[in-house]
Amino acid sequence: MIVTSLHRFLVLPVLLCWPASLRAADTAGRDAMWLEKSGTLIFHDSFEREEEGNLAKAIGNGWNSATADRVPSVKQADLDEGILKMASATKEAGHAAHVHHEAGFADGGVRVRFKFPGLNKGESLQLGFVDRETKGIHAGHLCYALLGGGSVTLIDHKTGVMNLEIRQRRQGYLDRKEPLPADLEALLKTKQTTRPWKADGKWHDLVLVTEGDEMRISIDGQPLAQHRSEGFAHPVKRWFSFLMPNTVWIDDVKIYKVR
Repeated sequence: MIVTSLHRFLVLPVLLCWPASLRAADTAGRDAMWLEKSGTLIFHDSFEREEEGNLAKAIGNGWNSATADRVPSVKQADLDEGILKMASATKEAGHAAHVHHEAGFADGGVRVRFKFPGLNKGESLQLGFVDRETKGIHAGHLCYALLGGGSVTLIDHKTGVMNLEIRQRRQGYLDRKEPLPADLEALLKTKQTTRPWKADGKWHDLVLVTEGDEMRISIDGQPLAQHRSEGFAHPVKRWFSFLMPNTVWIDDVKIYKVR
């Protein structure tokens, strides 16, 4: 169907004024359009350079690693022809590869091109937001999207499993291999949502946004999941971070601030 310029001019402002719960079910690519039209691009990296060694700042352009210095002799990040190829030394470092970059917004999000190259079984990717200046949260973990294992999950860590009080209470049951009490299990279920998504060896364009207390994810312009939880409304997403337990390729990263 051909849409006239006048029709586009009249309809677009109406779409952007709809409540988030209605807009999430809108046409493909809605969140990418929201970031580009309503937001400011505050960071872009196409990785067109070479890495400098294996340590925390080796990727360059402001990226830092929380895990590289644990295994300085192991190359976990390889910049190859404009692609960031991550291969986590999870066993040697005692932690999955974790890289982050400054962000700084309340509402906004990221666009990321990524690929699971098929070099390892169970390839997965966790990406989201961190604020280590906020007390009461383990390592500042706020909220994430997790891709892999046939699904995509959106999760609020700030008021869920990374809240220090909840974390301490939960850990005792995990250590004893006991079921969580009903009230704690019920609470944690409200902090996340999971939807099916089949990983493959192709490149994909991912958009992850937070708007108020809602987080949304789309891949290749198709909305996959949305969820509301109070932790998503954290006022300052200071860092954007990747957590990669094995192998993932990243081709392009854009961070947008709407508010």
